[in-house]
Amino acid sequence: NSEVSVFEVNIRFIGGLLAAYYLSGQEVFKIKAVQLAGKLLPAFNTPTGIPWAMVNLKSGVGRNWGWASAGSSILAEFGTLHMEFVHLSYLTGDPVYYNKVMHIRKLLQKMDRPNGLYPNYLNPRTGRWGQHHTSVGGLGDSFYEYLLKAWLMSDKMDTEARKMYDDAIEAIEKHLIRKSNGGLTFIGEWKNGHLERKMGHLTCFAGGMFALGADGSRDDKAGHYLQLGAEIAHTCHESYDRTTLKLGPEAFKFDGGVEAVAVRQNEKYYILRPEVIETYWYMWRFTHDPKYRQWGWEAAQAIDKYCRVSGGFSGVKDVYSSSPTYDDVQQSFFLAETLK
Repeated sequence: NSEVSVFEVNIRFIGGLLAAYYLSGQEVFKIKAVQLAGKLLPAFNTPTGIPWAMVNLKSGVGRNWGWASAGSSILAEFGTLHMEFVHLSYLTGDPVYYNKVMHIRKLLQKMDRPNGLYPNYLNPRTGRWGQHHTSVGGLGDSFYEYLLKAWLMSDKMDTEARKMYDDAIEAIEKHLIRKSNGGLTFIGEWKNGHLERKMGHLTCFAGGMFALGADGSRDDKAGHYLQLGAEIAHTCHESYDRTTLKLGPEAFKFDGGVEAVAVRQNEKYYILRPEVIETYWYMWRFTHDPKYRQWGWEAAQAIDKYCRVSGGFSGVKDVYSSSPTYDDVQQSFFLAETLK
């Protein structure tokens, strides 16, 4: 009798169980994935079919986060169900899961998008966008990742997903990607009609995504997107290199004389996040430039030096401090993603 995040349960538990099933062939993992997915289905009982952020596993009652714009659901949450739900239908022969996520996609395709960008907030009652805030980092990130991966996982047959991805990143490049005075390419955030010149650690996954999506891109722009991935990787490496601990902050600015550096105290922490290292990994795989292995090794050494504690690994509160304090948390994504 408790509430869970639909998105988190899907990516961590259902995704984990499906992966375990594919790797082991043991039915128990498939059975548990299906049971759990059944518990999430009531979250889709909204006037639009856009799911609530949270659902009570016992009662099936759903609701949204109190802080989200005007009762909205979040793009990165309802947009990060597709891969697992398609596989649930594939494995069970029951189309209900596939239909739920395809309905979301169809709804998004019909909607007008400001400047071609997807806002992070969508009201599940009215079917209207919330405030016009667009981000490739938190609240938006994995929606774009899943469009590309839906196309890849379909053996490139799902051309609708590829078109949505291509359209989205063209708008992102036009409206969100800029070069700083110091020559660093960064991805800002669109907020209420203007671009905030700030990039989050979470946004750094996009370097790897651009590289992954280069093959099959429109107008034969593969070289362009590989180069863009390399530029994002370089910027994100600078955010690590410009700290005392050689670990990147949660968010960093590109204002005036300050570039790739966190300004506010509440953005100087590092919580064992994988995104920068993930982009190095993709860039290494696609280019085999040895610098990406070197950068990955720098990060591994810094994590070992500054985050290792007797009971595992901890986040640190200030990457610019020579005597950092621990936050006393080992995030689940440290094992699931960063080390992987």
